[in-house]
Amino acid sequence: MLNIETPYPHKTAFFQLGFRPFFSAAMAIGVFAMIAWMVLYFTGWTLTATDYPTIQWHAHEMIFGYGMAVAAGFLLTAIRNWTGLQTIQNKPLMILFLLWLSARLLPFILPYSMLWLLALVDLSFNLFLAIATTLPIYKARQWNNSAFPSKMILLLIANTLFYLGLLRIWPIAMHIGLYAGLYLIIALIFTLGRRVIPFFIQNGVDYSFTAKNWKWVDVSNLFLFLFFAIADIADDYYAIPFLSAGLAVILLIINGIRLYGWYTHGIWKKTLLWSLYIGYAWLVFGFFLKALTILLPISPFLVIHSFTYGGLGMITIGMMARVSLGHTGRNVFDPPKILVWVYSLIAIGTVVRVIFPLFNTSLYHWWIGIAQGVWIIAFAILLITYLPMLIKPRVDRRAG
Repeated sequence: MLNIETPYPHKTAFFQLGFRPFFSAAMAIGVFAMIAWMVLYFTGWTLTATDYPTIQWHAHEMIFGYGMAVAAGFLLTAIRNWTGLQTIQNKPLMILFLLWLSARLLPFILPYSMLWLLALVDLSFNLFLAIATTLPIYKARQWNNSAFPSKMILLLIANTLFYLGLLRIWPIAMHIGLYAGLYLIIALIFTLGRRVIPFFIQNGVDYSFTAKNWKWVDVSNLFLFLFFAIADIADDYYAIPFLSAGLAVILLIINGIRLYGWYTHGIWKKTLLWSLYIGYAWLVFGFFLKALTILLPISPFLVIHSFTYGGLGMITIGMMARVSLGHTGRNVFDPPKILVWVYSLIAIGTVVRVIFPLFNTSLYHWWIGIAQGVWIIAFAILLITYLPMLIKPRVDRRAG
């Protein structure tokens, strides 16, 4: 079992626990990968491997780069708490981190003929992470938490499909892998969100409040989202838009009910609460837009960015901000005041990226550029604010 009471003697603690390197990585890629995407998008430049489409690179890095960094940081930290068993740290954690980092840099170095090396490195990261999250759950026999390592295994499969497409072994697999990866990350957020968001709200408001959860909502959302993801991926090949749109309507209603059960007016006084709530609301709005695609010529990219920019962006920032405070010995009820600007910028950027194009497509490139710039500024503030916390030992000098 863990002994976290022993004082930590070193000046840095970067590889003591998974949230430190991987939350730092997520915040950094939020800045630098978006800067790279802005340059590639507006200049028409390409990667060194010119046959690697830049839009596919952007999608892949936000899912399997940013998304996986957040997932790794959160799970390697949470699983230690759930099981009482130490997750990887020090050299093993450093190796996992270097695999992730190498996979982010290699697209800018390798020619297309060497992209098999990129695939090998990136999939090694996925495999290592799957093992690192599975073993503690297995040793502790915590089968109720098996959904989390299972999703890491499924993300390994999704990323494998992406590379099978990129390497032209199975061309259509690139699309399948990207969408499967996106929906698996959203599914992970749904699972974690159902567990932590109502808990955070109940403990965060300044009065007694019990968030409402309904078993039928939890179960139906789980299975219907699975069917929605399969239907949406299959839609490009079997032309079944009514099915995915119909499922989106049902998911809109179910998750709207979930948001209603979690709502209390006190969230608006707490930065780390309203950010999570609004982030979840953007996921719900994504289902609304998806349902409208059957009636109106709405770009699927607007649906995706409601899910990702607004939903995943806001929620993952909220989780990283709170977990980082708690696990560095700081007061989670007294977050840095500048976080208000971070969340406000992401909220504004989502409106520009998702809402404005619904009414004016002639300025579409402007909307994209503004959204990119706002995202970069928000993540730069986040990185500058949190990196010192993530590098230095806990303020109470305990290990972790």
